Amino acid sequence: MNKVKYHPTVAGLSQEWSDNIASREVIEHRASFWTDPRALSPNNGAGEVIAIRTDRDAAQLVEWWKGSPGHNAMLLDPRFNVMGAGISYTNSTYQIWGVVNFFGYTTLPAGTLDSPGGAGSSGAFPAPPPGLCDAPVKHMPPTLNLAAAAITGPADLVSVDSAGQLLDRASTGPRTYAAAKVIGSGFSGAKEVFVTDWDRDGTYDVLTQWTGGDLTLHRGNSGGGFQTAVTLGRGGWNTLTLAVGGWCANNRMPQILALDGAGNLFLYGNKGTGDIAERATVATGVYASRLAMVDYDADGFQDLLGLKGDGSVQLYRGWGTTALRAEARPTVATGWTDVTGIKALRSVTGLNSTGIALRRANDTVQYWDLTGGSLASASAIAGPWTGQRLAQ
Repeated sequence: MNKVKYHPTVAGLSQEWSDNIASREVIEHRASFWTDPRALSPNNGAGEVIAIRTDRDAAQLVEWWKGSPGHNAMLLDPRFNVMGAGISYTNSTYQIWGVVNFFGYTTLPAGTLDSPGGAGSSGAFPAPPPGLCDAPVKHMPPTLNLAAAAITGPADLVSVDSAGQLLDRASTGPRTYAAAKVIGSGFSGAKEVFVTDWDRDGTYDVLTQWTGGDLTLHRGNSGGGFQTAVTLGRGGWNTLTLAVGGWCANNRMPQILALDGAGNLFLYGNKGTGDIAERATVATGVYASRLAMVDYDADGFQDLLGLKGDGSVQLYRGWGTTALRAEARPTVATGWTDVTGIKALRSVTGLNSTGIALRRANDTVQYWDLTGGSLASASAIAGPWTGQRLAQ
């Protein structure tokens, strides 16, 4: 048999799906995975195998595939000449999840390697330089006990009160929250506050866009509180409308989408605690007063909601790259003229459920579930919310 080669872009496709199904604890194949841009347009067959185990022995995943006639036939299919693999580890019952994609090409795509980190398949196709979405390091964050942390989970609601105090309402069950707890102070000068695990260490951090123009990071501690702020960007950030989240499918670190007043949408990469400067243009002609990043249609990729001045909300679907899908931009909501904050949340109604919280007028915060791939009916989250701005 001919040797099957490796492509890092295909591996990114496999890794993203492995992370996706591991986080949801659901074994399923990605629909029409061969049409994904990261499949690089195969023209001689496509296949996908998945396996899980209760230990962390990756070699035994391969042995299981070899022992299954259907899966082994795919491993031995002579049409396939390029593969990519993704492995995800969890602390749940099934501790290792593996996804391998196989594709056949009559001409090997540029960037094909003999093996991960190996030599190219020919001198005619050098490996492409790293893009903005490529991760400098790849790792799964540890699963930590966040009971004592300032922000205890992905469903928590964080806000800033009129005195500049940072408040956390810990999720206590489906659409229910504990009383607000002060977790920080000195945020009176914040234009927007974003909650994210910026460094993927398992604890939630606070990214702050200041009215003075700087962008700072307060890293969270699992035992409570935050570390001293680190400045990620100096000057000019106050002129941008931001959304923070995992936009890049092959990069587990959060990134920033930034919209300027001329309608240009940029992607800024995650440089850890280093200065954020490098950016790529994602789209032009985007106009919104507020942005939110969330997997709206439940396809495994982050999308962008843009709130317009007339209260309508436009959907810009992503597919894990530095570009939006080339399609019409549907209006998915209207009547949101009073919305002053949109926060994407997970696990509010159940494990790994998806939804958004809205800060509205009249002391109101609403939760809209998105698990079904569209906005469900809103439900109110008890306050009081007077004088508080919702963190994004």
